Amino acid sequence: MRIAPKFFFWNDTRSVKIAAAHAVPPTPRRPPLRQPRIAQAMAETAAPPKDLEDLQEDLREVRDLLRRHRLVEGLVARQETPKRERVESPVHEQNVAELGAKLDRMHPADIAYILEALPREERLVVWDLVKAERDGEILLEVSDSVRESLIASMDAHELVAAAEQLEADEIADLAPDLPDDVIQDVFQSLPVEEREQLRAAMSYPEDAVGALMDFDVVSIREDVALEVVTRYLRRFDELPDHTDQVFVVDRDERLKGVLPLAKLIVAELDDSVGKVMVRDTVTLYPDDKAREAAKAFERYDLVSAAVVDEEGKLLGRVTIDKVVDYIREKSESEALAQAGLSEEEDVFSSVWASVKNRWAWLAINLVTAFVASRVIGLFEGSIEKLVALAALMPIVAGIGGNSGNQTITMIVRSMALGQVRLEQTKKLFAKEIGVAMANGLIWGSMLGVIAYLLYGSVPLGLVMTAAMTLNLIVAALMGVGIPLAMMKFGHDPAVGSSVLITAVTDSGGFFIFLGLATLFLL
Repeated sequence: MRIAPKFFFWNDTRSVKIAAAHAVPPTPRRPPLRQPRIAQAMAETAAPPKDLEDLQEDLREVRDLLRRHRLVEGLVARQETPKRERVESPVHEQNVAELGAKLDRMHPADIAYILEALPREERLVVWDLVKAERDGEILLEVSDSVRESLIASMDAHELVAAAEQLEADEIADLAPDLPDDVIQDVFQSLPVEEREQLRAAMSYPEDAVGALMDFDVVSIREDVALEVVTRYLRRFDELPDHTDQVFVVDRDERLKGVLPLAKLIVAELDDSVGKVMVRDTVTLYPDDKAREAAKAFERYDLVSAAVVDEEGKLLGRVTIDKVVDYIREKSESEALAQAGLSEEEDVFSSVWASVKNRWAWLAINLVTAFVASRVIGLFEGSIEKLVALAALMPIVAGIGGNSGNQTITMIVRSMALGQVRLEQTKKLFAKEIGVAMANGLIWGSMLGVIAYLLYGSVPLGLVMTAAMTLNLIVAALMGVGIPLAMMKFGHDPAVGSSVLITAVTDSGGFFIFLGLATLFLL
């Protein structure tokens, strides 16, 4: 992996030595840098950020308007046609206008929250009332499953119009969910430069830095005065979002450093860019892993970072908003994956869609549950002779499952942070086995005492302690072994991990407890 601390800081020895550029007015990489189209459409309707309580209040208002809308439609549907036409028009239009006005005042991200919280029928009613010029931005904000339902309700012309409101990097984010013919139409409608940017953005996998890259950058030369830079920046109607620094390049567009806006504000205007610029700066490459870039942003408290090619030429930048979105999506995906679910299921999706999303791991659960039942079946005679075993064995299995989930969550998290390598396997096993033995002796002894108090049997208490300890050791072994094995074979260690660990600890717990009881109690 090339993203590592020693590569984060730009080193002039990596770049090609070139002669100093002549003093020329600074120029942007893509002159003139235009204000984002969606920002122009939202300039007069921008809404302040809202907390969760405010969003829930908005959701209640939208639901109330939708309820009134359905009520009016139900009443009108039962009237005779002439009267119906007289009643439907003013009342219906009033409800629609009120709901539309409510949506117009909301931020796209807040509308996305509303859409995700509504059943499909109501969601489509709200979606139809959203202004067309805001469709693209809202589609970017909603979850994958909701986006699919919204796109399915739109025709090709609407989808093309929505995509044309976005920048090239945003279209690339939306592209996997759009039909091929729509992508082709969008591609043909873009200017040549944006077309090339879109082609470049779509060429990177979604977990690469190139997929997060923004092409709207402001670049200058190092041999111009800060006064010239200041005049140049004032020419823009609006700087790109999250612009905390201006990139300094040479005539061949190779990155030389950055000029933080904080330095530009306090420095003498007669100074040159080269005098105050920062030459050692965090630099990313388009094919680096997005996860590693996210770590760099967290480690160095970045707002933006340059993206360069192998020759050091400035390609674009990654900004903190894209990184936060990536982290959020990755966290949600991993949380679902641990339970054997995918992001494709919407909470209000159809029964069949949910069934298709869940059946695979349920089938695995069925197999593991059958195995556990067969384990119990092997010891039916023991359970008949000592009924206390039936009451105590779920405790052993349940505690083992909880302990295994704790271990596997810690290991998967450490893998996500890059703190775990395969060569550390022995240390990880040794540490988790030690933890399991300590917890097993402590809590197993406590349960052994409880078993003695309940059933008056010292051997039963000792068996309970031993079974608890052994099952926690099994849970530790599986909690470390399952994610490490998945990582070794190139699979996501989070996928189905909790399902697998629970299956092992259930069957293992039953076998260990009932086996020890058969050997020493009967």
